Amino acid sequence: MRLLFVGDVIGRAGRNAISSHLPGLRARLKADFVVVNGENAAGGFGITEDIFNEFRDHGADVVTLGNHAWDQREALVFIERAPELIRPVNYPAGTPGKGANLFETASGKRVLVMNVLGVAKMEPLGDPFAAVDKELDACPLGEAADAVIVDIHAELTSEKMAMGHFCDGRASLVVGTHTHVPTADTHILAGGTGYQTDAGMTGDYDSVIGMEKSEPLNRFTRRIPSGRFSPALGPATLCGVVVETDDRTGLATRVSGVRVGGQLQETLPDWASI
Repeated sequence: MRLLFVGDVIGRAGRNAISSHLPGLRARLKADFVVVNGENAAGGFGITEDIFNEFRDHGADVVTLGNHAWDQREALVFIERAPELIRPVNYPAGTPGKGANLFETASGKRVLVMNVLGVAKMEPLGDPFAAVDKELDACPLGEAADAVIVDIHAELTSEKMAMGHFCDGRASLVVGTHTHVPTADTHILAGGTGYQTDAGMTGDYDSVIGMEKSEPLNRFTRRIPSGRFSPALGPATLCGVVVETDDRTGLATRVSGVRVGGQLQETLPDWASI
């Protein structure tokens, strides 16, 4: 099975990249299942139901969130009727929506998708490792699930790497989001889990992590906020990770970074059209 994960979609530029590139990319990669992180899709902060539906129309099977999950208040409501929208699993009990869910591909394969927030330099939430462990135990790879994708939305590379090793052998792919820059450490861990510390953003890279440059530069140089952050609107790069799994075990056999369009050099696996 081939699974495509697309990193944080930033504002209108990122949404345009999804509509322009995702349908063709899914076909070219022969991806059986696609997950898109959409927590920055609405003006850089949160997601709306209309945007969620657009992503689904363009080829996303599931949309994950992060620390901006509720910045658009309507998400608290529509997530209850959108099982394909996954918020962090370590939110408190009673939070709307689900942090993990099992989905079925067109061919009948079962894919568990999980979203978890790191806690280092982030919100003081429940233990991410305990929350992930509970879900992995409840839906074991190779038994209840044919593939498992864990999106760890975290600030520190060390926490993301620790989560990768924690899930090694129990997940098909552990991929980091939130820091908006694609890392060069795409590989298969010792136990067979595909891993990348950060998928990178789907947004305009002529920016400061997706935001128009003037306000971040002003804050760094003068230490005085002068306005709101606004997403950059130039041509965006779609960034992500594609993993191919063993049909018997659900573990990774091949994994590669993906970058298409915009400022960054295009990167596709040499097995993309196989």
